Amino acid sequence: MSIGTSTVVMGNFTDPNALLHAAEKIRDSGFRKFDVFTPYPVHGLDGAMGIKRTILPYISFGGAMFGLSNALLLQYFTGAIDYKLNIGGKPFFGWQFSIPIDFELTILCTALATIGGVFFLSNLPKWHLPFQHDAGFQKAVDDTFVVAISSEDPRYTTDGTKMLLEQLGASDVRIVEPKND
Repeated sequence: MSIGTSTVVMGNFTDPNALLHAAEKIRDSGFRKFDVFTPYPVHGLDGAMGIKRTILPYISFGGAMFGLSNALLLQYFTGAIDYKLNIGGKPFFGWQFSIPIDFELTILCTALATIGGVFFLSNLPKWHLPFQHDAGFQKAVDDTFVVAISSEDPRYTTDGTKMLLEQLGASDVRIVEPKND
């Protein structure tokens, strides 16, 4: 759930169980453009927010298959087609001898695809958020859980969204305007 550079309504929570309950209620209320900021990972938060499973394993697997196929094709081409050397009657291409190179290139391409996938899927690098100047938001790196609901959400109304967060037990419910530096 991404929050752009629009106005947000924020509320702070101190209990992770209350945060999970609030995320479920916000999702069930029909909000889709909201985010939760936590000082540490909270188990079950993705499901409570309605976030779908990532496609990163498929990206990593694609990188692995790319690396393995390129290793095999390169070795086959160089040994059996382009530069044939008859050494002691051995075959021009033997898969047994190519295993170390296959392994190394598979691992390298898997790692590169995974890192690239993480950066792409996470919209990184992101140097700052437009509302990180808010004092309540800054507590999310220490001991507070912050829920932010964007004004870009179709279900958003200022009073209704503030009232929803207050009913869910949020403290310090406030409207935060973006500040672009």
